[in-house]
Amino acid sequence: MKIMIINGPNLNLLGVREPEIYGRETYADLLDKIRSHAKSLGVEVEFYQSNHEGDLVDCIQSTYRRCDGIVINPAAYTHTSIALLDAVKSVGVPTVEVHISNPDSREEFRRVSYIRQACVASICGHGTNGYLEAIDLLLSKR
Repeated sequence: MKIMIINGPNLNLLGVREPEIYGRETYADLLDKIRSHAKSLGVEVEFYQSNHEGDLVDCIQSTYRRCDGIVINPAAYTHTSIALLDAVKSVGVPTVEVHISNPDSREEFRRVSYIRQACVASICGHGTNGYLEAIDLLLSKR
């Protein structure tokens, strides 16, 4: 099984940006954690991070007929991007939305997720372990 892990804007600044909300783990720590978990399950993972919406759309489209699942943290684009929603719908790859914090317990505008309607599940507020849960969930749906 091959899973694409996609991270949106500002996730490259994990550990620096608002550590009281997102924790002190760095982006490199997150990737190491996911790699280790995936390896223990015999899952191949590929990573992509961008601060640019169109690049994220291109990455989603690149999974068509190439990946068995997507784990995506669209970050701020969760609340604004119909383009990401349409890209996930277009490729038909099972996708899990992940958020390190719980957007539903934060500002009102963060309670809207456009991409959620194209996802098989949404995991919010479990810290970076939510990524591991998403991988496990995709494996269980296989």
